[in-house]
Amino acid sequence: MQTEIYFIRHAESNYNNHDDLERELTSKGLTDRELVTNYLSDKNIEIVLSSPYKRAIDTVKHFADKHNMDIEKIEDFRERKIDSCWVEDFKEFSKSQWNDFKYKLSDGECLEEVQSRNIAALQKVLKTHSGKKIIVGSHGTALSTIINYYDKSFGYEDFASIKNLMPWVVKFIFEGNTCIKIEKINLFL
Repeated sequence: MQTEIYFIRHAESNYNNHDDLERELTSKGLTDRELVTNYLSDKNIEIVLSSPYKRAIDTVKHFADKHNMDIEKIEDFRERKIDSCWVEDFKEFSKSQWNDFKYKLSDGECLEEVQSRNIAALQKVLKTHSGKKIIVGSHGTALSTIINYYDKSFGYEDFASIKNLMPWVVKFIFEGNTCIKIEKINLFL
């Protein structure tokens, strides 16, 4: 029995708001989330899950509202904590993390921790919702570490190439706990 999970990287968010939990979508992000709704409209989605972060929830909320579905928040699908302060040179920080999955700032998470947390949450979803079609509101780094878990060739260059791709959909197909296919979908093509 196959389980299909569509991870949805959030639409464009307001980077002037440095509160990771409450960062809202921009007006472009609010419009672009309709691309997600349109793409998913014929996928027979049964369950809507999300990171607890506002930008991830709001990206899948348009779909959920249109289909009268609730959104279940899963804390462990949240984005990586970078540090307690804003990092100005995000590119160099990201390169350091992708070069060493254990690299982190004093009050942040390393990619190994983010990946472990997200994969554990995913394993619970696969166990609880086996055979279902599911969407998960997600984030660029969190989603990239999930892809990397199943495809070790996905690294910094791949991560950098999706920097401005918001929203972005990645479809995973599982047989039990085994990922048998990953499909990356650019909604802007």
